[in-house]
Amino acid sequence: MDLSAVWISLKTASVSIVFTFLLGILAAWAVVSLHREKLKMVLDAILTLPLVLPPTVAGFFLLYIFGVKRPVGEFFLDVLGVKIVFSWGATVLAAVVISFPLMYRSARGAFEQVDADLVSAARTIGMNEWRIFRKVILPMALPGVAAGGILAFARGLGEFGATIMIAGNIAGQTRTLPLAIYSAVAGGNMESAYEYVLILVGISFLVVAGMNWFTAKERKYLGRGGRK
Repeated sequence: MDLSAVWISLKTASVSIVFTFLLGILAAWAVVSLHREKLKMVLDAILTLPLVLPPTVAGFFLLYIFGVKRPVGEFFLDVLGVKIVFSWGATVLAAVVISFPLMYRSARGAFEQVDADLVSAARTIGMNEWRIFRKVILPMALPGVAAGGILAFARGLGEFGATIMIAGNIAGQTRTLPLAIYSAVAGGNMESAYEYVLILVGISFLVVAGMNWFTAKERKYLGRGGRK
């Protein structure tokens, strides 16, 4: 069994969750802060779209945007000297795009459960919006936000469709665990496929257990009066 797929998957999921976590929190806070309901609905639909689209469709759009013959792809290649498609960076990009909606939806739900009276009280004592977010909203929403981060990590770890579209299935470079399973089955190497599946199932179990721990912590917090 080639362990490079395990390393590539863990590295991809670990790097992508940093971007997904930050972008998801900022997007959720921005949407929750909007007062125009129609605009909020439109933005929410756009940000959630990768969750309902087939991953291959999302991968097609990424390939269309970042291909070497496309303006964005040409800019990265000619100006920055970075080729995105069929590189390890493409696996990170695919994981971020596909896992982002899970992080965004979880963070938004957690922010919306924060007691509005506490936010109003913070405003009355002169706290600005950024400080309110850091000192009041984010700490109170942290269990839900953390659970969203765990879900997003798991989704990035298991990403297949968008990854194979934009990153390919290059052994030792872009072949993640899901792609390694696919390649092993396609090549008739069921023993390696079983081993990859066991590794992925084991990691996924630990991720789900972590999510349940944070969810239980959130319920305990809300039971003490954290919600109106």
